[in-house]
Amino acid sequence: MLQPSMFENHILDHMTTSSTHKTSDSTGRLLDDDFETKSGTETTMDAPSGDEQDPNATGPRPKRKRYHRHTQRQIQEMEAFFKDCPHPDDKQRKELSRELGLEPLQVKFWFQNKRTQMKAQHERHENSILKSENDKLRAENNRYKEALANATCPNCGGPAAIGEMSFDEQHLRIENARLHEEIDKISSIAAKYVGKPLTSSFSSHMPSHVPSGRSLDLGVGSFGTQPGFVGEMYGSSTDLLRSVSVLTEADKPMIVELAVAAMEELIRMAEAGDPLWVPGDHNSIHQEIFNEDEYLRTFPRGIGPKPLGLKSEASRETALVIMNHVNLVEILMDVNQWSTVFCGIVSRAMTLDILSTGVAGNYNGALQVMTAEFQVPSPLVPTRENYFVRYCKQNVDGTWAVVDVSLDNLRQSPVSRSRRRPSGCLIQELQNGYSKVIWVEHVEVDDSAVHNIYRPLVNSGLAFGAKRWVATLDRQCQRLASSMASNIPAGELCVITSAEGRKSMLKLAQRLVMSFCTGVGASTAHAWTTLSATGSDDVRVMTRKSMDDPGRPPGIVLSAATSFWIPVPPKRVFDFLRDENSRSEWDILSNGGLVQEMAHIANGRDPGNCVSLLRVNSANSSQSNMLILQESCTDSTGSYVIYAPVDIVAMNVVLSGGDPDYVALLPSGFAILPDGPAGSAGGGNLDVGSGGSLLTVAFQILVDSVPTAKLSLGSVATVNNLIKCTVERIRAAVTCEQNP
Repeated sequence: MLQPSMFENHILDHMTTSSTHKTSDSTGRLLDDDFETKSGTETTMDAPSGDEQDPNATGPRPKRKRYHRHTQRQIQEMEAFFKDCPHPDDKQRKELSRELGLEPLQVKFWFQNKRTQMKAQHERHENSILKSENDKLRAENNRYKEALANATCPNCGGPAAIGEMSFDEQHLRIENARLHEEIDKISSIAAKYVGKPLTSSFSSHMPSHVPSGRSLDLGVGSFGTQPGFVGEMYGSSTDLLRSVSVLTEADKPMIVELAVAAMEELIRMAEAGDPLWVPGDHNSIHQEIFNEDEYLRTFPRGIGPKPLGLKSEASRETALVIMNHVNLVEILMDVNQWSTVFCGIVSRAMTLDILSTGVAGNYNGALQVMTAEFQVPSPLVPTRENYFVRYCKQNVDGTWAVVDVSLDNLRQSPVSRSRRRPSGCLIQELQNGYSKVIWVEHVEVDDSAVHNIYRPLVNSGLAFGAKRWVATLDRQCQRLASSMASNIPAGELCVITSAEGRKSMLKLAQRLVMSFCTGVGASTAHAWTTLSATGSDDVRVMTRKSMDDPGRPPGIVLSAATSFWIPVPPKRVFDFLRDENSRSEWDILSNGGLVQEMAHIANGRDPGNCVSLLRVNSANSSQSNMLILQESCTDSTGSYVIYAPVDIVAMNVVLSGGDPDYVALLPSGFAILPDGPAGSAGGGNLDVGSGGSLLTVAFQILVDSVPTAKLSLGSVATVNNLIKCTVERIRAAVTCEQNP
């Protein structure tokens, strides 16, 4: 028979090897019928251990050794100690055992059980939260599916009855047909040289049911010139870095020399007057016009002559912004901050190499090799890709300058479709935290692929010019100033009760805007597929698999976007779309419910710049009390209305100052641009707008909560129908408002 001390060792071995999944109650007693936690006085064993018992014995099972529970005082003392130190060391356990009249092993067992208990409670709590979130996402998904299924419109009819053939299967069939055609062509060419036709093993394995053409009939239209499958976001083989070579040591002195020359040119371009910058007409969008002939005489060196097929585009703009020069320089030299502040213009950006970090603890002398894509918020305008060096310098008069210049000449590749001549800004410190910014944009670009309805806007320089950069910077500086305010203005609704809640809501809205802007343009990271239908606007779609991203619900996300012209001024369209009282006129998912503004944060001088939290009170019980987070922003070059449904519990966490990064968002919304230079209508020039608007409508819909699921043609058809119904509703509403 085991001695008591040996029994303690036996119990310890058993607990450490087989009891790791057991929990204990609040008294410290291990939840196991075989034994209890040891206390004070030992008693002798009444029977041998399980290993020594006779398996053939027929008598009653002898009683096991019993132990007393810990006293209430002992438990309270160890509970108090556990709060401060859940993992006591040997010395602390011995001290506790002396104070409480326990053995050190008993103290060790109690703390081990207590830690197991707390871990189990934490896991149960986490599981409860995850289950609740999963149920909410499933309910939201069902709500969207129901709304999509019921989305009908007198102008565009009900959803098409389409089978559930997956896009993966359709893509494979069409791709096989395309490869078959290419092989046939290669075979016919090779036959001219070989003297006989070449046979392909591929041909013998082609299924007989593969269609010969590349169009795919969806019932709501057919695919356009792109391959007949829905592309994936960030799935394109055409990557921004595809032709960027690794820098060599021989390249770096050339880059430094080019950056220094570019800085000198930028400063002269920013400060020069006539004849380099000729005063423009008072009706023109630009107060001054760039004289290209004078530029070539003034700066004969630079990055070389303009390549054939590219056109010059240069502009300059000056503004006062509410931010000090130090913070402005930091934003421009930090690629993450830069792409966030200018998310409507910069769709992707990356720092490839840092040749210098600057001196004296600041960015004076900093030199970075970068790549970026610049966009207009529409899939109809190709992005401008640039590979360039960015150089920052503090001048002798105290002003700061940041310049970009393309490095295309370092690459052994064809000339880029867009390149930056010295472009950037001068920053002068003013009083009261303001700065004066002079911005210069000078590029050479091939815009032949721009859609016709966007040509006047792009040709005018509004789409990519200095005016848009400065207007965006001014608006974002106002927004940042608002987010840093420590007091809550009296005009804001009382649902926001703290400055921390205000900051969290603005941070969440910033992610909302950035997510929308990076997904709506024609970036090379997006594989848009065009769904064209006779007599209506093209709808472009793409898919994304959302996995392991706390900021997005998991599953298959279908993005759909379309851009069109509407004969209504941009401000009127913007005011209509951002107004909660008119939301039921276009928002199919609100089902005509009453929309109320629960929270409002003004973040700019213009009343249109604000963040709102809206409640949709729908008659449908499954959609009751749905919340919508919305940010509207506007400046002289364009406007946005961006929104996303949000969970009530998650928003309560945000409004109390909690971390907004774990709130799942799928932003949808609108980008509203003028159709050309304002104030120039009727001039008879092809590059002049008519006073109308270019409106981009973009939706993101969770079509399946399983990331590995296959996207069906029916899902695409219903989303296509939804976006077209929304477009028709907006057209009808704003046109009636324009012509009552």
